[in-house]
Amino acid sequence: MDFESAKKYIIDRMQRGLAPNLFYHGLHHTLDVYAACERYAEMEEVNGADRLILLTAALFHDAGFLIRYKDNEEVSVDMVRRILPNYGYTKTEITLINQCILSTVVPQTPFDKISSILCDADLDYLGRDDFFIIGCNLRREWKEYGTEVSIKEWYEQQVHFLKNHHYFTRSADFLRTEKKLKHLYYLDNLVKKHKKMSLLFLNLQTKK
Repeated sequence: MDFESAKKYIIDRMQRGLAPNLFYHGLHHTLDVYAACERYAEMEEVNGADRLILLTAALFHDAGFLIRYKDNEEVSVDMVRRILPNYGYTKTEITLINQCILSTVVPQTPFDKISSILCDADLDYLGRDDFFIIGCNLRREWKEYGTEVSIKEWYEQQVHFLKNHHYFTRSADFLRTEKKLKHLYYLDNLVKKHKKMSLLFLNLQTKK
């Protein structure tokens, strides 16, 4: 497989073709996931062909956004089928790459170490300092594509998501879970305070 040429092709294409209002799913996200995959591959001792399959899946996992926003994963796997044979990838490698990509659809369903690393890398930010900034970008992107939620609803959704999420690899769990739980604690308190204030306001209105 000619990984370096495939990498250059998809990065160049995404750089030129992705919509500027993909505030979350822009090229920066793909490169962030790619970097996280490199880090976790080293920590999990994934090398050789397996590492290249993982990194290829990271580069192509959101390529479908070049074509459409909804159900973009289906487009991503179709692009992999059409493009990667030109770079010497075998049918077996392409099938594995596509299985990894599809495993990132929430709720995530990894089936081996490679797909587990990709899933953890895709949501690596949940346990990082830039969690709130990236979350704001996602909410802003949702609004651009027709899904507008109030700040209260957003916090509630984030709490639900964080409570139901877990990292699959020991490496990501070690690096990210502690901070992720701190984010959850902070957001959960915000939601509870908002509910208390709403109830207090309702009681005051009732007494008038």
